[in-house]
Amino acid sequence: MEKKLVTSIEIGHNKIVTLIGEIYNNNIKIIGIGKNESKGINKTGIYDLESIKHCIEKSINKAEIMSKKKIKSAYLSISHEKIKCHNEIGIIPVSGKEIQKQDIKNVIYSAKSIKINDEHIMLHVIPQEYSIDKRSGIKNPIGLSGMRMKGKVHLITCHKEIYKNIKKSIEKCKIKVKKLIFSGIASSEAVLTKEEKKFGVCMIDIGSNSIDLSIYYNGYTIYNHVIPYASELVTNDIAYAFSISYKKAEKIKINHGCTTVPILEKIKNNNILDSNGKIIKNITIQRLIDVIEPRYIELLNIVKQKIIKIQKKIYKYTGKEIEIKRGIVITGGGSKIKFLKNCAKKIFLTKVRIAIPKNIKDKNKKIYDPIYSTSVGILKYVKKNNKFKKKKKNNNFIKNIFEKINKWIIK
Repeated sequence: MEKKLVTSIEIGHNKIVTLIGEIYNNNIKIIGIGKNESKGINKTGIYDLESIKHCIEKSINKAEIMSKKKIKSAYLSISHEKIKCHNEIGIIPVSGKEIQKQDIKNVIYSAKSIKINDEHIMLHVIPQEYSIDKRSGIKNPIGLSGMRMKGKVHLITCHKEIYKNIKKSIEKCKIKVKKLIFSGIASSEAVLTKEEKKFGVCMIDIGSNSIDLSIYYNGYTIYNHVIPYASELVTNDIAYAFSISYKKAEKIKINHGCTTVPILEKIKNNNILDSNGKIIKNITIQRLIDVIEPRYIELLNIVKQKIIKIQKKIYKYTGKEIEIKRGIVITGGGSKIKFLKNCAKKIFLTKVRIAIPKNIKDKNKKIYDPIYSTSVGILKYVKKNNKFKKKKKNNNFIKNIFEKINKWIIK
């Protein structure tokens, strides 16, 4: 059984995650996990190349030790407020009697040939659907006949300096960079189902310093956006409200943080204990809720306004209403706050689910956690978009024997 090793590296503001996966028979098995704290990067980008390099090397080393493999190349995730998306259309005349692969390449080339900001570089060119003459909504036009073909594509671009610095941080570790993948696209691959993408869904990945927002409809992505603030604001609020350090506030948020407790639930113990089991004075679960919930409501309302804005924009230009029938899917480290689902339902007034990576062949339960959605998603993106070639059998064995016999006869 042929196995292809693929490595994903996620460089976040609080953590760096390296995953080594085996891709075989349409499955992914995680054989190496490396997680390390992140230093030298903030929401503006990398500000200390040596610090981030050192953190990346530690993460890589942990994954290599666990997998007993050496990493030579990797796929990276990238998220930044300077990532932009565009929906564009390409139009070409059909060259022959039937549409061929070259026609698809030509129409996509036509769509992506629009002039983008000089400071930006292309990350993704994602085909959405095709139209042939007056027939629209075609997913695979190969073999069909027509005079003119129109192709809709989704383009995602990134600021060149952000792109170059992230790439450079990995290359400093003597690792070849295969591709940079927008983390919103990666997380969507890890947590969304085909049905959700078809009938309309909004994926929200809440990180420490940013929220990745991806909207899918009719089977493809129609909108991507990065909101440049996220759960770190919650930690800052806790630190300020109770006059404690950021590190202590983060620990309290992770261990005890929650939004309003549902009516059917009860707070069993309103007190918060430290690592020694002693009650922390002046901080209770209820007071913590009073700090955490307003900030989450604010963040989720920002997402809601973005969804409404894009729905209005699409209706204005196409006359079509984009319904998010499958609701909201929330993932990422910031999704682990208790009772977030109940809070989100009140804001979005639709079904909400908190998601972990799915369809992974791994006995290690550690990977089934929202904090790994982007890292797992990179592997799933690579599996989906790359046709790994099987090693060819040595069919020249007999030929080589005859060549040796001929040489012996000649001698």
